[in-house]
Amino acid sequence: MRPNMEPGGAPQSAGFAVRVHSGINIAGINIGCIFRGEPACNFARKVLWRRYLNAHVSQGGWPVLVLNADFRPLSYYPLSLWSWQDAIKAVFLDRVNIVERYDRAVRSPSFEIQLPSVVSLKSFVKPSTHPAFTRFNVFLRDRFMCQYCTAVEDLTFDHIIPRSKGGQTTWENVVAACSPCNLRKGSLTPQQAGMFPRQAPFAPTVHQLHRNGRLFPPNHLHESWLDYLYWDTELDP
Repeated sequence: MRPNMEPGGAPQSAGFAVRVHSGINIAGINIGCIFRGEPACNFARKVLWRRYLNAHVSQGGWPVLVLNADFRPLSYYPLSLWSWQDAIKAVFLDRVNIVERYDRAVRSPSFEIQLPSVVSLKSFVKPSTHPAFTRFNVFLRDRFMCQYCTAVEDLTFDHIIPRSKGGQTTWENVVAACSPCNLRKGSLTPQQAGMFPRQAPFAPTVHQLHRNGRLFPPNHLHESWLDYLYWDTELDP
């Protein structure tokens, strides 16, 4: 069995049906209670992304980097992170291997475990080959930059061929744009407005989005994660 996955690769706590342990309480978390058929909370997709989006992860939160069975991160942006609580639950379910540990432990009167900092899934999760067409992924493809003036604030998206002129909301017709540029272009074509995007919009691959995601590292990268985040990066000649 493998942890449930939300669309886009964000890991989610799973519900469990078989009781395999009870009576262990670690730092206020009753490990046994997750095995009594009580489903874990079903977080809305936006809540999940906010929870695992690493831009606001602090070192004090002890987040855990989640690797696929091939030791590559499930996702680079947002970085595939679990809370240490979810990681310990997955360890007890025998769904992950602990790869690296923090120099910190949690304990109960009868049990102690070092907090994992990196875990790998025991079952390989096949990566998606076609990224979802979302506003976030459009921004990521365009590196969070207005494609007309290179501004990085107040971003929205613009239809190259306006919808009023038959333009579709597709990868090939939408680019990231700041609000001032979006307003200035309005319902004009690029030729009419004299505004052309820096790059022609295109449907990206997962690899291309991952590559762009590496350009936006989180505020907190624990040293134990680094080997697993950048080991497959192309080397300079």
